[in-house]
Amino acid sequence: MKNQTDTLSQKSLQDINQSIKVPKKASFWKTLLIFSGPGSLVAVGYMDPGNWITSVVGGAHYRYLLLSVVLISSLMAMQLQQMAGKLGIVCQQDLAQVTARNLPKWLRYGLWLIAELALMATDLAEVIGSGIALHLLFGWPLLFSILITVLDVFLLLSLMKLGFRKIEAVVSTLIMTILIIFAYLVFLSKPSLSGIVNGFFPHKEVLGIGLSKGNQALTLALGIIGATVMPHNLYLHSSISQTRQVNYQDKADIKRAVTFMTWDSNIQLSLAFVVNSLLLILGASLFFGHADKIGAFSSMYKALQDNQIAGAIASPLLSTLFAVALLASGQNSTITGTLTGQIVTEGFLHLKLPQWLIRLLTRLLALLPVIIVAFLFGDQESTLDDLLVYSQVFLSIALPFSIFPLVYFTSHKKMMGEFVNRKWNSILAYVIAVILTLLNLKLVLDIFLK
Repeated sequence: MKNQTDTLSQKSLQDINQSIKVPKKASFWKTLLIFSGPGSLVAVGYMDPGNWITSVVGGAHYRYLLLSVVLISSLMAMQLQQMAGKLGIVCQQDLAQVTARNLPKWLRYGLWLIAELALMATDLAEVIGSGIALHLLFGWPLLFSILITVLDVFLLLSLMKLGFRKIEAVVSTLIMTILIIFAYLVFLSKPSLSGIVNGFFPHKEVLGIGLSKGNQALTLALGIIGATVMPHNLYLHSSISQTRQVNYQDKADIKRAVTFMTWDSNIQLSLAFVVNSLLLILGASLFFGHADKIGAFSSMYKALQDNQIAGAIASPLLSTLFAVALLASGQNSTITGTLTGQIVTEGFLHLKLPQWLIRLLTRLLALLPVIIVAFLFGDQESTLDDLLVYSQVFLSIALPFSIFPLVYFTSHKKMMGEFVNRKWNSILAYVIAVILTLLNLKLVLDIFLK
C-alpha cells in the first residue's frame, strides 16, 4: 500500500470538495441538518427506474411475499454505503482514487473499464425512464423524448454554479415527490396491512419452495437484490461525503463527520426502502392477477386507468401521477449519474477535463446504445424495455468489482487507522459481497437460459 499521507494531486470533485462549513458547537439536530444531503443523492440509485419494474411485477406475481427481500437488500445497502462514505472522509479520496492509487496498473485499468460500462448501463436506465415519462406525459415521439434528456447535463451544470446544497435540495424535493405520489397510490389501492406485516418476515416460498412458479419467485427476488446495490453509488458516496469541511488535525472532528454521514446515509436509505416497499405493495394490491399486463412502464401507465385492472380507482389522474413520479426518478438519477461519471474518469485516469465535457460525454455514451437499437429495431417501448433489462444484468455482473475493493480498503488498518472496519463487520461485508455475487450470477443464468 502506498502511504495515504502523500500529497494528493487533486481532490475528488474539487469544485465542491470541503465546500460546506460545519459549525463546531452546533446542536445534534443542526449538525445533522448540515450533514444531510449526500445521502439523498445516494438514495436516488435505490429507487431509480431500473428498480421499478422488478418491484411492481414482484408484487403483481406474489403479492407481499417479496417484501422481506426488499428489507434485507436495503440493510445490505446501508452497510456498504456507510463503508463508502467512511472511506471518502478518512482517506480524503474517493473509491476510484484509492483503487487507482493502490492497485497494479493492469487491474486499475480493468476496474476503470468495468466502472465506465456500469455507468453507461446505469445511465441507460435513467435515460429510458425519463424518455418514456416524457413520451407518456406529452405525447412526444419516444426517440425524441429520450434524446432530449441530454439537456439534463446542462441543467446539472447550472445547478453546480449555485452550490452543492442546491443540488441536494432539488434531489430531496424530487424524492419527496416520488414518495408522496406512491404513498397516495398505495393508500387508494387499500392494501392488506396484515399481508404487508407478514411479508416483511422471510418465508421459504421466497426460495421457490412450495410454489408452482418457484423459479420465477427466486428470479424476481434475485432481481430485487441485484437492482438494489448499484456500483456507481459506492463511487459517488465516497466522493460527496467529502463535501463537508473536516479538520483532519482533529480525530474527534473526523469521527463526528463519519458519525453524521452514517446518520444521513441510513435515514435517506430508509426513505428509499419505503419507496421500494410502496412499489411492491402497489403491485400486490392493485395488479395482483394481472402481472402479464404490466411488464413495461407504458403498460403500468395504461393499467392505472383501466377499470378491469385498477378497479374503481382507475383514472387518468393516477396514470399521470405515475408518469410524473417516473420523470422525477429519472431526473434524479441522471444528476447523480453524471456526477459519478466525473468521479470515475478523474479518479481512475487522473484526467482533468472540463466538467461539462466529462458529463456530456458520459450522457452521449449512454445514449449511443439507445440510438443504435432504435434505428435497428425501431423505438418501440418493448425493445427499450429489453435493453433496460440487459443493462440491469450487466450491473449485476459489474457489482462485485466495486464491492470487493471497497470492503478490502476499509478493512485495511494502515489506510483507515482507528476507523478501520471491525473484524465482524468486515467478515459480514465479505459474506454479503459473496452472496450478492452468487445471486447475481444466478440471475444472469436465469435470464439467459430461460
